[in-house]
Amino acid sequence: MAVKVNNEFGFIEYSDEVLANIAGAATMECYGVVGMASKRASDGFWELLKRENLSKGVKIISEDDGIIVNLYIIVEYGTKISVIADNIMQKVKYTIEALTGIDVKKITVNIQGIRV
Repeated sequence: MAVKVNNEFGFIEYSDEVLANIAGAATMECYGVVGMASKRASDGFWELLKRENLSKGVKIISEDDGIIVNLYIIVEYGTKISVIADNIMQKVKYTIEALTGIDVKKITVNIQGIRV
């Protein structure tokens, strides 16, 4: 589902894939994040994604007046997870709102693994 933003000239429609790419790129810029995670359907294990597949570790849920972002990440061993998650939430919210003007209502950070 896409999100539409109206202005005096018309409207802009953002697909969930575009919003997921923006959120994934902003997440990867944060300290302590090793990569995005994706669940393999065949065996149920989580796998580390390459940079070109950032949107697969992000789920966007569109609502009437904003979006909800669910992130699935793998973090670096020895880092404080609560600080990493807080930084990710702030960075993703700021980036999406600054680039698109869409209100981010909620961000959930799901830690799927730790990489040594």
